[in-house]
Amino acid sequence: MYPHDPYRAQPAASFFSRWLFIAASLAALMVLWLFLPAFESWFAPDEGTPRTVTARGDLAADEKATIELFEKSRDSVVFISTAQMVRDPWTRNVFTVPQGTGSGFIWDDAGHVVTNFHVIDGASRATVKLADGRDYQAALVGASPAHDIAVLRIGVGFKRPPPVPIGTSADLRVGQKVFAIGNPFGLDWTLTNGIVSALDRSLPGERGGPAIEHLIQTDAAINPGNSGGPLLDSSGRLIGINTAIYSPSGAFAGIGFAVPVDTVMRVVPQLIKTGRYIRPALGIEADERINERLAAATGIQGVFVLRVTPGSAAEKAGLRGILVGPSGIEPGDVIVAMEGKAVRSLSQLLSRLDDHKVGDTVRLTVRRGEETREVAVTLLPGV
Repeated sequence: MYPHDPYRAQPAASFFSRWLFIAASLAALMVLWLFLPAFESWFAPDEGTPRTVTARGDLAADEKATIELFEKSRDSVVFISTAQMVRDPWTRNVFTVPQGTGSGFIWDDAGHVVTNFHVIDGASRATVKLADGRDYQAALVGASPAHDIAVLRIGVGFKRPPPVPIGTSADLRVGQKVFAIGNPFGLDWTLTNGIVSALDRSLPGERGGPAIEHLIQTDAAINPGNSGGPLLDSSGRLIGINTAIYSPSGAFAGIGFAVPVDTVMRVVPQLIKTGRYIRPALGIEADERINERLAAATGIQGVFVLRVTPGSAAEKAGLRGILVGPSGIEPGDVIVAMEGKAVRSLSQLLSRLDDHKVGDTVRLTVRRGEETREVAVTLLPGV
């Protein structure tokens, strides 16, 4: 018998079995490779709820609504940059110095743009940039510093951007969703959102002027550059003009303020028509500091009338100022309420008057000595 020779030819049946085994093994490997992903979950560690991958177009309903609001409103919001003309005292040459930036929005089809007064205050020129990149030099139509509102006008000849739809602020509720569009820190067309945090807030006026009343407080992020931009409700309607922030650092700290649209609707049409806002007036003279002293001395909270202007609404209604007679100084009338709402300061009285227009008749609660009475006064134009 010869020793085993590996190269010696094998029987046909043995040869066929070997190749059949190899083919079966390859087929098994192929099947395992094809179906391996299906078995991975069997061996993966349990990590709780599996992660869900959301497709790009699979957005929540509120996300879709916010995107639609922004895309619909964006073209109505403008970027405002201001500059000041400065004369060199040595060369007498005049050159332009950039002053600041802010926001605004299209008011009507005539090219009027509404913004804050403080955005254009002290500026010699203002440039309005539209969402499509076009720039226009703006003309000042009118301003009301007491309301921090200004109206500009640009000459848009074609493809006029749409005005912002006007809403109402009388029925706003704390907790209602709001959206702000503006240009914070020069970052154009930025959207932030939040809620109405509080209503009927007031801020001290600039340079000792009357306080700005009835402001909307919101936690929607408002930063420098947002001023003058629109505050919108969830339907994309204007409910206010973003005007100020409360922040020790100068950046947003969770509290922003907006002039309510109901105030805007009283002021802007007058600015467009006459260039200035004419407040309805009683025709009395009063002083905030004297008022505070008299209130502290008498314990009476109200507006102490120092003098009544001849021919004014107050004179026609029989109001009386301080009298100096043989028996000494007689105090004048004290206005303690208007339309049933308490009046505790001169700025509050001006705010209450601002809720009305020239020609309206208002009810004043007036105290004279120990007597308190109601007086009807028909408001006349102020100075």
